[in-house]
Amino acid sequence: MDGNKFYLHNHLSFILYYHREDVEENQEPTYRVVRFEVIPQSIKLEDLKADEKGMCTLPEATGSAPQEIDPSKENQMLFTYSVHWEESDIKWASRWDTYLTMSDVQIHWFSIINSVVVVFFLSGILSMIIIRTLRKDIANYNKEDDIEDTMEESGWKLVHGDVFRPPQYPMILSSLLGSGIQLFCMILIVIFVAMLGMLSPSSRGALMTTACFLFMFMGVFGGFFAGRLYRTLKGHRWKKGAFCTATLYPGVVFGICFVLNCFIWGKHSSGAVPFPTMVALLCMWFGISLPLVYLGYYFGFRKQPYDNPVRTNQIPRQIPEQRWYMNKFVGILMAGILPFGAMFIELFFIFSAIWENQFYYLFGFLFLVFIILVVSCSQISIVMVYFQLCAEDYRWWWRTFLVSGGSAFYVLIYAIFYFVNKLDIVEFIPSLLYFGYTALMVLSFWLLTGTIGFYAAYMFVRKIYAAVKID
Repeated sequence: MDGNKFYLHNHLSFILYYHREDVEENQEPTYRVVRFEVIPQSIKLEDLKADEKGMCTLPEATGSAPQEIDPSKENQMLFTYSVHWEESDIKWASRWDTYLTMSDVQIHWFSIINSVVVVFFLSGILSMIIIRTLRKDIANYNKEDDIEDTMEESGWKLVHGDVFRPPQYPMILSSLLGSGIQLFCMILIVIFVAMLGMLSPSSRGALMTTACFLFMFMGVFGGFFAGRLYRTLKGHRWKKGAFCTATLYPGVVFGICFVLNCFIWGKHSSGAVPFPTMVALLCMWFGISLPLVYLGYYFGFRKQPYDNPVRTNQIPRQIPEQRWYMNKFVGILMAGILPFGAMFIELFFIFSAIWENQFYYLFGFLFLVFIILVVSCSQISIVMVYFQLCAEDYRWWWRTFLVSGGSAFYVLIYAIFYFVNKLDIVEFIPSLLYFGYTALMVLSFWLLTGTIGFYAAYMFVRKIYAAVKID
């Protein structure tokens, strides 16, 4: 539009770039199209000259007037195209490089430096806690009995008889942690393989397919860790536990995807997952993942349980009233902000890749950020569990899992902010799709970070209680 006048693009100029392949002397040369451009133009009907054979001559670009449309009457026009061939030096293997050269690499470096600073900051806090406070604690606790009698016991040693008391719902906890281990192995391998350049963006969906297959095959590790933890938590029904591990998280994911897909089918969209693919995924889930989880769970359950360094008392200790900042939700807010800050920039680019059709190919940066995320989650989890035990609250199993996944809460807040500020989605079904897939991302991220934090905290708790002499 120009003022009140309407013009129509009725001509397309195709520019096709071809590369001449190197061949033997006697052979015919082969050519491959390595790039093409399409330029739309508006050319007035009178300026287009066509002969009897259907060939048309275009006017010079400077002298032609655009094709105007009059909305009040019928308009006669011609739709035309022209093809122009140009030789190019770009080889067939490098044809995608235009999209994969990222211009804003500097932002990623700044982000990683910022993340490393966060990790060093956390390491400083940790080393202060572990080196100064813990050593002092352990030295005090391990002094001769006569001195110990005179001083009042306080802090984390007090709860030694309850710290390894099994939590409520041990089967669900071990199942969620098993799925977390499955996710961790899958994400680590996928990012590493993508970083080595094995997943080309030219084959659409390669990343997703690889992730699905890996998740199925990593069931054996998830089952093993879940089974061993379930045995440690005095669980007995290993078959039910294995079934729970194999179906709880995948069942939620499959259920949400199926419901969302029904809405897409209802709109007759080509973006819907075909029904045979759904059936194939179900067959993979029950044919590959479920047996592998059972296999892993069987061996994990038969293995010696984790060796807890102190015995659990028969009668539970009373927990003193906790300060306001020891509240679970406050802990989630405090623990989530640093890991989220460490990966915030990459999250923005991943969201752009998913929702705005941008290419994302910085898997090297993503691998670094993933390592930083693992380290920062572990450190935050250790700090939080130490403060909790010092407050004589020994119910740390579920709390550590929830609090370590606190960054997932910030991912959810950011997803809502992104939806409101960056996307122009007004329809109901696209909004439902956005929040449905976001819910899956947040759930998976919570399981991943919660699992990392839980195992870090568990190792830490076992280490510090092993260092104290307890009668």
